[in-house]
Amino acid sequence: MTGDADLSVVAAALADRGRARMVLAVTDGRALPASALAAEAGVSAATASTHLRRLVEAGVLRAEQHGRFRYFRLAGPEVADLVEALGRVSPPQPVRSLREGTRAHALRLARACYDHVAGRLGVALTDALLDAGYLVGGDGTDSGRRDGDRLPGLDVVDYALTPAGRTALVALEVRVPDAGPVPVRCCVDWTEQRHHVAGPLGRALFTTMTDRGWVRPARRSRALTVTDAGRDALVGTLGLVWPPPHGPSRVPAERTALSRT
Repeated sequence: MTGDADLSVVAAALADRGRARMVLAVTDGRALPASALAAEAGVSAATASTHLRRLVEAGVLRAEQHGRFRYFRLAGPEVADLVEALGRVSPPQPVRSLREGTRAHALRLARACYDHVAGRLGVALTDALLDAGYLVGGDGTDSGRRDGDRLPGLDVVDYALTPAGRTALVALEVRVPDAGPVPVRCCVDWTEQRHHVAGPLGRALFTTMTDRGWVRPARRSRALTVTDAGRDALVGTLGLVWPPPHGPSRVPAERTALSRT
């Protein structure tokens, strides 16, 4: 038998700023070598080794051996969910330089959240699906209530992909899950305080966008660069507003190309 969850183990592992920066660096699903994570945290190789061992022992990261080198990635999607939830209640890091400001802006505009798109782009994509009637069950906000109390950060909305949505996404070569009703998981975006599509459908959309060259991962961060071809496709094919708006409020967009396909 085991007792209740010992939250202190994971909390203590994340309590160091250097270790937290290491975890943030791999929340896009990549595996990075210890040297890259040491640079991200701004610590020596020896200190990085100690930090990484602590994170692996806590079940936050897992290590993989590739030849002579060890790479580290998130232990699973549940850790990405935890990081997103913590981000929603954590104060922002101060921006002290133009470089840090540029990076912060890029992360908020578009980033990878484990295996799906997040940031303003992820929210705008979800809004486009909702406005076209391809996704139903909510309005893109996290305003679900239970027993009269708001539950911030908890996904209590049941979204579903409609038959028309399946047809439209298949036409775009998105590998929609097997036939039948498709429940769609959405998680609350920590910068926008609104829902973005996650789960199997979110992964399928992200795969299509990367395969088609619509978005390109940054080399040293989890930010995504939207290419010119991607911007044209997102606006002309998916009906997104560009640049995507930001913030918790939502004004439904006019139905554009997505609703007419």
